[in-house]
Amino acid sequence: MPWTREQMAERAAKELKDGFYVNLGIGIPTLVANYIPEGVDVTLQSENGMLGMGPFPYEGEEDPDLINAGKQTITELDRTSYFSSAESFAMIRGGHINLAILGAMEVAENGDLANWMIPGKLVKGMGGAMDLVAGVQRVVVVMDHANKAGESKVLKKCTLPLTGKGVVDRIITGLGVLDVVEGGLKIVELADGVTRDEVLAATEATVVG
Repeated sequence: MPWTREQMAERAAKELKDGFYVNLGIGIPTLVANYIPEGVDVTLQSENGMLGMGPFPYEGEEDPDLINAGKQTITELDRTSYFSSAESFAMIRGGHINLAILGAMEVAENGDLANWMIPGKLVKGMGGAMDLVAGVQRVVVVMDHANKAGESKVLKKCTLPLTGKGVVDRIITGLGVLDVVEGGLKIVELADGVTRDEVLAATEATVVG
């Protein structure tokens, strides 16, 4: 049985290590904040100028002035600090963010990432993804294994405009966990009840291990 979005986020949360500074992308990655392991202290960073984000607010307790980069309302912590976007991107470009957990439209077997636009569709802007994948120490992608048409999103080569070349370290989908290694992708973990053959059938990219 493939993992749900929540289970994918919970698995991605296991990538967090104590003391990490982490950026969570839009989509499934935002759910990771709800599954931070007990005893692990991480500081969440948002491109729009916030360090130390709390969990999502309960209904009725939202503060419209407190939002993350995806325009979702969030909460602050006692240690939260605020700053300009320029300072936020200086943190990212300076290599001070340990981990980015991002969504994706496509990932290639060599770690290429496409997650910012589909040609012909309205685009609000590229956001911070290009800076994130170039500046952070490790990039983990969390996404569905296939698109709505049932076509694989784990490809030999991306067809959409790239966010970054060779930047992805690990891919987490509903079927399991794959690492980008020499020559293709390596299966690290399978979702409960999912077989290796099912992953191979759903993956266009070369699987070498």
